[in-house]
Amino acid sequence: MEFQNAHILSAQQLNTEDIEKILRIAVELEPIAQKKLTSDLLRNKVLAALFYEPSTRTRLSFETAMNRLGGRVISVVGMDNSSLKKGETLSDTARVISSYADVIAMRHPDAGSLTEFSRGASVPLLNAGDGVNEHPTQALTDIFTIEKEQGRINGLTIAMVGDLKYGRTVHSLSYLLSRFSVKLIFVSPPELKMPDTVTAHLREKGVYFDETQNLEEAIRKSDVLYMTRIQKERFATEAEYRRHHGVYVLTKGLIERCNQHILILHPLPRYGEISSEIDELAGAAYFRQVENAVAVRMALLYLLLGDGDND
Repeated sequence: MEFQNAHILSAQQLNTEDIEKILRIAVELEPIAQKKLTSDLLRNKVLAALFYEPSTRTRLSFETAMNRLGGRVISVVGMDNSSLKKGETLSDTARVISSYADVIAMRHPDAGSLTEFSRGASVPLLNAGDGVNEHPTQALTDIFTIEKEQGRINGLTIAMVGDLKYGRTVHSLSYLLSRFSVKLIFVSPPELKMPDTVTAHLREKGVYFDETQNLEEAIRKSDVLYMTRIQKERFATEAEYRRHHGVYVLTKGLIERCNQHILILHPLPRYGEISSEIDELAGAAYFRQVENAVAVRMALLYLLLGDGDND
C-alpha cells in the first residue's frame, strides 16, 4: 500500500510486504525509541491522540513515539471530555480535528466507529482500537516482538488464549499472521471462541488452525503463547463475566511441566491470567512487548507523515 497520507483502520489492509516494511523501519528507529538517539524527523508535525475508551500503554506509546520523533501531541481523553458527549457526529469531529493535526490516533468503544470517523478525516487516521473489532497497531507490535524474540515468523505455531470473541488484539493478529506460513491454535471456552469472520478469513487464506479448550495441550504444541484477559467491560452482566474469569491461568509450574522454551506474550493489562511468578522466566516477553510498541508506532507515524515510502 501507499502509506503516505493513508488511513490504517484494519490489519487486513496490510500485505506481507507492508508488514515487513513497517518492521524494518521499526528496527531502524529503535535507537530513538530506546532513548539512545534523538530525532526531529517529524518536527512541526502534530498528533491528535483521541482516546474515548480507557488506555494506558497504547495512548502513551503513541504520544511517546511522536515526541521522540520531534513532533507534538494534542489529546482528548474520555468521552465526557469531548463534543461527542454533546451529540456531535464522528464525521464532524474528524473534520474539526483534521484542521488541528497532521495525523490522528483514535480509540473508541464502538466497533466500526473508526470507519465512520475516517469519512470526515482529511489527515491520516490510525486505529488504536475500535470496540471488539480490531487493534492493528498492537498486532504489528506483537508480530515485531515475535520476530525479534524468535528470529522468524514463518514456521511457528502460535496459540492464542482467553477471550477470543471480544479480544480485538487477537482478531488483528490473526489477520496479520494469515500473511505468513504459520499454524494457529485458538484456546477458549466455546462461548468466547474466535469469531466466524476471522476463521473464515483464515480458511480463505489457507492457514491451518485448531480450536480447543485444552491449554496444556496447546502449550506443548506451540512456539508462542499469546494470553489475553477476560474483558469484564464486554459482558452484559457481572455473572456472565464471573463465569469465565479465571478459566485459564498461566503458572510457572504449568510452563515448566509443558514447554519451558515457549515465548509468552500478552497485550496487557493482565488480570489474574498470568501469575507474577512467570515474569522471571526468560520466555516472558510481555514487558519487552510494551517497549517494542514505541518503535512500531514511530515507524507507522514516519511512514504516514514522512518520506518512508521512498526508503
